[in-house]
Amino acid sequence: MRKLSTLLATAAASILLSAAAHAQVTLKASHQFPGGKGDARDEMVQIIAKEAKAANVGLEIQVYPGASLFKPNDQWNALVNGQLDISSFPLDYASGKVGAFSATLMPGLVRNHDRAQRLNSSPFMKEIKAKVEKAGVVVLADAWLAGAVASKKSCIRKPDDIKGLKIRSAGPTFAAMWQQAGASIVSIPSNEVYNALQTGVAEATDTSAGSFVSFRIYEQVKCITAPGDNALWFMYEPVLMSKKSFDKLNKQQQDALINAGKKSEDYFNKATRSLDDDMVATFKKNNVEVITLTPDEYDAWIKVAQESSYKQFASDVPDGKKLIDAALAVK
Repeated sequence: MRKLSTLLATAAASILLSAAAHAQVTLKASHQFPGGKGDARDEMVQIIAKEAKAANVGLEIQVYPGASLFKPNDQWNALVNGQLDISSFPLDYASGKVGAFSATLMPGLVRNHDRAQRLNSSPFMKEIKAKVEKAGVVVLADAWLAGAVASKKSCIRKPDDIKGLKIRSAGPTFAAMWQQAGASIVSIPSNEVYNALQTGVAEATDTSAGSFVSFRIYEQVKCITAPGDNALWFMYEPVLMSKKSFDKLNKQQQDALINAGKKSEDYFNKATRSLDDDMVATFKKNNVEVITLTPDEYDAWIKVAQESSYKQFASDVPDGKKLIDAALAVK
C-alpha cells in the first residue's frame, strides 16, 4: 500500500512539474491596422498567434487590431516597459526615442523588393536590430512594405508637383524631403489619414501600399504615385516583442515564438509584392489615376533627399552617415 501511495505521489509530482513547464501564458498583441480585412501586417500577427498556440507549450496570444488597445505612437513605450507583449510596429514611429530608426524610412534607401530582402541580412540591419534590442525590444519577424504618395489635387511626379501642398508624412525623413520641395507637413498616424484628407487637414499623403488599401484612401484622392521599379518609399514594419515579456518565457515558449515569427515572415515575403499590385488594381477600380516614377524623376527626388533627409540624418544621428552608407552598400 505504501509503495502504491509513493507511486501515486511521484506521478502527481510529475504532472505538476509538466504543468508548470507549460504554465499557460497569455500575451497581448496590439497594432494600428485593420483586423479581419486582409491587412498583411494583421495577418503576420495572427499567424504568430496561431502557430504559438499550435506548438502546445502553454502560449495564448490575444490580438487587438485597429489601435483598440494602444494608440499607434504609444506602442513603443508599452513594449519597452513590458505593458505590451507584441506589436506589428512601423519602427520609424520610435525614431524620437532612437534617432537611428529614421534610417528604416529613408527616401530611396531600398528602391525595390529584391533589395529589401537583401537588406534584412546586411550589416546595416544587424546594427538596427542591435539598437532595437538595446532599447528593450526584440524582432520576431522582418517586414519591409513599399509605399506611395497620393494627392487630392494632381499627380506627384517631380519635386515641383508637391510645392504648396499640405502632406501627411509617415516620418521625419520624408517630412524633411517634402518640406525641402516646398510642402507643409501634417503629422498624424496612418489610421487618421482618411479623416484628414476628407476634412482638408491634409491634401496629400505618403504611406504603405497596405495602408492605402486597408484605410480606403482611394476614396479621397485623385492620383497615386505607385512603387513600380523606382520606389522612393519603403518602410520597415516588423513584428516586435517586449524583451521583458520574452525573457519571462521558458525556452520552449521562446522557441515556439521564434519559429512562429519565421513562418509569419515567410508569409509576408510572398505577400508583399502582391500588396503593390492589389493597391494599383484597387485604385484603378475606384477611378484614381495611377502613375510610377521614371528613373530621371526618381533621381530628381533623390537629389532633394540628399540635400535634406540624408544631410539631416547624418547631422542628428551619431554615425548617421556611416549607417546610410552601410545600407546603400547593399547591392
